[in-house]
Amino acid sequence: MTPPPSGPVCAGASTAALGAAATTGYPSFSSYVRARGPVLLRTARSLTANPSDAEDLLQTALAKTFVAWERIEDHRALDGYVRRALLNTRTSQWRKRKVDEFACEELPEPAGLPEPDPAERQVLHDAMWRAVMRLPDRQRAMVVLRYYEDLSEAQTAEVLGVSIGTVKSAVSRALGKLREDPELSPVR
Repeated sequence: MTPPPSGPVCAGASTAALGAAATTGYPSFSSYVRARGPVLLRTARSLTANPSDAEDLLQTALAKTFVAWERIEDHRALDGYVRRALLNTRTSQWRKRKVDEFACEELPEPAGLPEPDPAERQVLHDAMWRAVMRLPDRQRAMVVLRYYEDLSEAQTAEVLGVSIGTVKSAVSRALGKLREDPELSPVR
């Protein structure tokens, strides 16, 4: 008698098992699969969420059963043997997948917002600078020191020799004028 194949079977579970049994002389295996296949498939479906995965799981368990067919002494306990093979195979798959695949809430890659067009950025920069240049000298100086030079209100007041309140009110009026500037309306 030729030894049973030990490699994976790639066809459907029942078809592959029946075909292998017919070619190697295990008619009792093929009749077992024919009779108990639907019940075993339901068991496999209870172990997996995907019906295709359940078919693959049953196929693997039946292949393991086929390999051990001659060693199984009590053929009345075959359902238990196949169920144990299903469970062990599913546990092995689960453990392997746990190492290979990681579910996480955040994708490892950034979503990747499209980079703004450099020409558009330059147009916006130029429009903003022209709007700042249209401000009165004192307001322009305060806006430049606060937002371009990134000085605090206290530092701006010290550089210009004015009070902090003056800086706050002048910067507020300057920002209001910038918001109303018609050249900057597309930015809003």
